[in-house]
Amino acid sequence: MEKRNRLIAIGLIAVGCLMIFGRWIGFFSIVALVFLLLGIYRTTSGKIKQGYTLLGIGAVLLLLDHLVLVLGICLISLGMFFVKSKGLQQGRNHLQKQNFSSSFNWDRSPWMMHSLSAWHVLGETDLDLSLAMAEDKETIMLFHGIFGDMDLHLADGYGVEIEAFVLFGSIEFGSQRDAGMLNRLNWKSPGYESSEHRVKVSVSYLMGDLDVRMP
Repeated sequence: MEKRNRLIAIGLIAVGCLMIFGRWIGFFSIVALVFLLLGIYRTTSGKIKQGYTLLGIGAVLLLLDHLVLVLGICLISLGMFFVKSKGLQQGRNHLQKQNFSSSFNWDRSPWMMHSLSAWHVLGETDLDLSLAMAEDKETIMLFHGIFGDMDLHLADGYGVEIEAFVLFGSIEFGSQRDAGMLNRLNWKSPGYESSEHRVKVSVSYLMGDLDVRMP
């Protein structure tokens, strides 16, 4: 029954996409749509690596066939990033970065933690808060883009708030894992408001994987 419901859902998604993008659909678009739907199916079935491979192939085919559409999506995402960054950072001193590809490897040695707003088309982020040294009492870190893979390790010494949205992909929080479409996580650690050091992490990706590990 669960498999049948999943297939029905994927079918509805396919029909919806055809209705929305029908005027632009050609051979490559149909093939790309098949790969995307198979990727979603594999991801929701637990075959994460295979699912992401299929999603990536579908995305590349769409890029080749609809460059203007893809560029439009990137520009919309970048515009939303600027609006969200301004609202979250509220004039505080922070580092702002926009790159095609970004990699943050802050899980190998002690690192200085500061407020950050980062947008990228392709992003890989590894954050270990147990190795972080905070510059301020409150730190806000925003990660926004098209494709992203993030591993976040929490630590007892910080009050943490997480606000995350992944359109296609998965969010894993402790032992709970949500995969497929429209994945959302809103969580705040106990005693957040009274913590000496607070960290807010905001994540938003079109396609991505977020893994939050408890201390």
